[in-house]
Amino acid sequence: MVKPPFSDTETAHWSRDPSKLMAELGSGDRGLPSAEAAERLRRHGANSVEEQRPVTALRLLLRQFESPLVLILVFGALISMVLRDWVEASIILAIVLGSTLLGFAQEHRASAAVAALRRRLALTVQVIRDGAPQTIHASAIVPGDVVQLAAGNLVPADGVVLDAKDFLVTEAALTGESFPVEKSRGVLPADTPLAGRTNCVFLGTSVRSGTARVLVVRTGRDTAFGAIASRLREQAPETEFARGVRQFGYLLLRVMIVMVVFVLVVNHVLGRPTIESLLFAVALAVGISPELLPAIVSVTLSRGARAMAARGVIVRRLEAIEDLGSMDVLCTDKTGTLTEGIVTLDAAVDPDGSPSAEVLRLAHLNAAFETGIDNPLDAAIVAAGERGRLETTGYRKIDEIPYDFVRKRLTIVLAPEGGTAEHLIITKGAFANVLAICSVEAALAGRLEAYYRQKGAEGFRVLAVATKRVASRDRYGREDEHGMAFAGLLLFFDPPKDDAKKTIRDLAALGIRIKVVTGDNRYVAAHVAAAIGLDPGAILTGEQISRLRDESLWHLAERTDLFVEVDPQQKERIVRALQRTGHAVGYLGDGINDAPSLHAADVGISVEKAVDVARESADVVLLRHDLDVLRRGVEDGRATFANTLKYISITTSANFGNMVSMALATPLLPFLPLAAKQILLNNFLSDLPSIAISTDNVDAEHTARAQRWNVNEVRRFMIVFGLISTVFDLLTFVLLLQVFQADEMEFQTTWFVVSLLTELAVVLVLRTRGPAWRSAPSRLLLWTTVVVGAAALAIPYSGPLAAAFGFMPLPWSLLAAAVFIVAAYVAATEVAKPRFYRSESRPAPG
Repeated sequence: MVKPPFSDTETAHWSRDPSKLMAELGSGDRGLPSAEAAERLRRHGANSVEEQRPVTALRLLLRQFESPLVLILVFGALISMVLRDWVEASIILAIVLGSTLLGFAQEHRASAAVAALRRRLALTVQVIRDGAPQTIHASAIVPGDVVQLAAGNLVPADGVVLDAKDFLVTEAALTGESFPVEKSRGVLPADTPLAGRTNCVFLGTSVRSGTARVLVVRTGRDTAFGAIASRLREQAPETEFARGVRQFGYLLLRVMIVMVVFVLVVNHVLGRPTIESLLFAVALAVGISPELLPAIVSVTLSRGARAMAARGVIVRRLEAIEDLGSMDVLCTDKTGTLTEGIVTLDAAVDPDGSPSAEVLRLAHLNAAFETGIDNPLDAAIVAAGERGRLETTGYRKIDEIPYDFVRKRLTIVLAPEGGTAEHLIITKGAFANVLAICSVEAALAGRLEAYYRQKGAEGFRVLAVATKRVASRDRYGREDEHGMAFAGLLLFFDPPKDDAKKTIRDLAALGIRIKVVTGDNRYVAAHVAAAIGLDPGAILTGEQISRLRDESLWHLAERTDLFVEVDPQQKERIVRALQRTGHAVGYLGDGINDAPSLHAADVGISVEKAVDVARESADVVLLRHDLDVLRRGVEDGRATFANTLKYISITTSANFGNMVSMALATPLLPFLPLAAKQILLNNFLSDLPSIAISTDNVDAEHTARAQRWNVNEVRRFMIVFGLISTVFDLLTFVLLLQVFQADEMEFQTTWFVVSLLTELAVVLVLRTRGPAWRSAPSRLLLWTTVVVGAAALAIPYSGPLAAAFGFMPLPWSLLAAAVFIVAAYVAATEVAKPRFYRSESRPAPG
């Protein structure tokens, strides 16, 4: 058994020799044995800064009883037991158990589905175990593992560098320093501050360029990032969806308090039994609340997430479904989304525009020896070189000056095999940035500029190549990129997708405007924009944006279709400018430089094959780099959110109407309009079809526009349609008392049947804004509603069950009157719908 990793009291690992450190951790060039790694994982736990406690079935079941409403009901049952009212206590407990088991079954299925989706996108890393590279989940990393990192990877744990090649790491998450830090093997003083530990990498940072092997020393909450997280314990910002649910809860709480206090006071004044009045008030409070809301929301969102996954859209955060549905602006690069994403090198030309084998040779050497960010341009150069049978033999790499988004160029330093006196520097990058470091005459510069614009207007992306020979030395830096000879140009072509124009029209029909945000030059971007139906004249360059005040950018961003030649900071600034003017912004990106914008956007969207840092920053991941996949995801997201609002709005409006009716009837009747157990049964049965709402069909008009939480609209919906219900409830009371002269049991039985049938029927009416007969509900919703409706009519005739709940068989005349009242209520609600929706400025739930 090896010694466990170092505690905080031991010598700092950055001050120790990496070879000795590796030996003390029981590791080596062959990495850890798999059996030892499994034992360490058991001992140290998962590599996570948050405690990962799996949600077991037992924990999920117990969580159903955490609701204050459930606890109040259990308390009521205990009071009934103390009073030896065993029937009442049994009924309350049976209903509580039924509701909690129903919620448990739905949430368990939903949580299993979400967990499966998350496992599909779990971060993986490459480690050396048993002497061979293995790909494992980042959570399974243990101290002593040897991890291989490359550009675009997230650093999965704290460790020391064993060897590195042009290895730059962005540490802004820990140090606040925006510029990447070069890392290399070495030993530093023990008192070196975190920002100066250039021989270490840290969890939460990302690899900008190069490659490295790293020995893992600390994992999970033992890391520097984990220590910060444990001290701060900051919660993620509240999403708009969660904020809407919370505000809705406050609304219900206020209504419940008013009703309960009113009923308790009235019953006390009328001298009714205290316990009976208390149980009635509690049941009334429960009756107005959609107690299955957490389960319904979880089920609806998880079902939507599964449906979206089947269409190629993986949701990493369920609440992002609402954000995706509310999106009205999508910022995206053009490569792979608007274009085919298959970049080919069309030509390598000299400064005169003539084909040049030498320029291709130099570009091939640059691309073949580059170890930074994988990109399609380098891949196209290497492929062209292989077709031309170019080789890299005869040269060895001396150094690399990695690409960054300020210089926009990459430099490789080579030495001829066997030669030591002279080195060859080859630089490749953006035309203007390479031309700026070259010694060229003004006339030649003018011709090159004209050629660059011409080819860009024809749709070619143009890179420049420069070179020079220098006396040999060990290291090179950005200062060596000057006085170079302009070698020539590389012309790349990536044709627009055949269906891009149609996809953009389809997104526009959904109320989503596309804005291209790219580092490419203005001429290529304008060519692509014209080909796919965007306005090539509505353009802003990075240089122009840098001179704009925020207020000016807010004004111009809405009217601009193309943001070109922009850097990563400007991308984020564009997103925030659009948000500032009231837009819900989606950002689609897959590169290292897209992470800040993905964080800033209302919904960050990436692709499955994106670099780690982009995929982990996203809320939604596309399995294909295709805007049409995203369009279907938006429609699914809007349908899911619409079904969630259906349950909330329809259920609370029906419950609100019934509860207001009972509250008003309480002081006027010589008995309670419904017993507590009858209210609970009514509420339980009316909730059963609600489980099927997640499967319901959604009218096309509700996926054609963005939807967002609006508690004021939900409140108005609840009051308007709830009070329509109350009007018919009061008519029912008058009919029962004045026409049928109903006694207590007959009144409660009839009123139970009427209130339950109206709650069921109104779901089918209010689930659509149009006439109910023109919009078919899902088969599951329809049949569960029919079955529960049949049960409502059958319960009074069920013998022992009816007696337990205080019901009696109804005469056929009274039953016919009840059905007539329900039919009249449905007709009145159908008539009221168009008037209500005409007054709404935004789409109503459903």
